[in-house]
Amino acid sequence: MCDDLGGFPRQTVRFLRELGTHNSKTWFDRHRSQYERYWLAPAKAFVIAMGAALATFSPDVRADPRINGSIFRINRDIRFSPDKTPYKDHLDLIFWLGDGPSRERPGYFFRLRPDRLLLGAGQHRFSPAVLDAYRTAVADPERGTELAGAVQSVETAGAVLGGRHYKRIPRGFDPEHARAGLLMHNALHVGFETALPAELRSARCVELFAVRYRRLAPVAEWLARL
Repeated sequence: MCDDLGGFPRQTVRFLRELGTHNSKTWFDRHRSQYERYWLAPAKAFVIAMGAALATFSPDVRADPRINGSIFRINRDIRFSPDKTPYKDHLDLIFWLGDGPSRERPGYFFRLRPDRLLLGAGQHRFSPAVLDAYRTAVADPERGTELAGAVQSVETAGAVLGGRHYKRIPRGFDPEHARAGLLMHNALHVGFETALPAELRSARCVELFAVRYRRLAPVAEWLARL
């Protein structure tokens, strides 16, 4: 069974690996008890523990230990996808900042794969209104400089910056702008991707991951103020 303070047992990784190999409803139904015990139960415990840890430096963080709260569904949306496998072979969690729907707010991300772990922060998609506000803030001397400093600090810590989409500066902005690169984003996120740490199997993972999330916090907190 999982550690009730937030760790993930070996069986969680084994379940994900086997699900990737036997990705069918028939297999999943036969192993539903493993899903509930080794995927869902530790995910709920982790959300509660990690939410409390994040609140120490991001007081507006939201952590909801339910499916479609902080826990993404394991079922894939296959309606418009050429890949018709019904289940995700990973576990996705989100801890979002501020009021509003969790998928529309910046926050902290967690993805557990059978062999890799991703810890991230930011926002993976800007709505048109948020994109406008983001560009205005990036161009603003004070707020834009603050973001550039936040990005530099997380990159210095070893995180990877993502979300750049456009090849040209958006219309109405100076092509030679000092923060031209940031103006070409339609999302902004930073993260660490690593092999699975040994601490994953114990409650120590919460403390370890909180340290990494704290390093990413400047970007998430900047976005939360848009």
